[in-house]
Amino acid sequence: MAIKTKDPVKITQKFVDELLKLMTSQSKATVTLDKENDALIIDIDPGDETGLLIGRQGETLLSFQSIIGIAVKQLLGEWKRVMVNIADWREKQEEHLKSLAETTAQRVIETGEEQPLYNLTPAQRRTIHMELANNEEVTTESMGEGNDRYLVIKLK
Repeated sequence: MAIKTKDPVKITQKFVDELLKLMTSQSKATVTLDKENDALIIDIDPGDETGLLIGRQGETLLSFQSIIGIAVKQLLGEWKRVMVNIADWREKQEEHLKSLAETTAQRVIETGEEQPLYNLTPAQRRTIHMELANNEEVTTESMGEGNDRYLVIKLK
């Protein structure tokens, strides 16, 4: 892939367009630069391929993001933060996690029993920790190791 520019947005756009083409995807991508966070934001309109590109619990999306991040590093000669969003999945996921945090916190307050939350990625656990950080009645704690790590919400 011959690139004759130093613009990270154009370089990334060209790479993502080529990658989608090689995948025989009809999706359209838009790359922008978030100057505040020094990150390349890749919004993908997946059309009919939403599930295919997001994958189970966002696994394909995260893999796609990793591949793009590595390729951009090779093309630019430096690491750039890359964030891929497909069909606003990240926003929907965050809203779901915040709702889960509040619902579970309410259950803990009502029952007095701690509630474990399993099968969360580190980023998902962090979202719940942050959502409940200012709650005066409950606290959160990550327990376990490696793939067996989980989050517990309990009374303060």
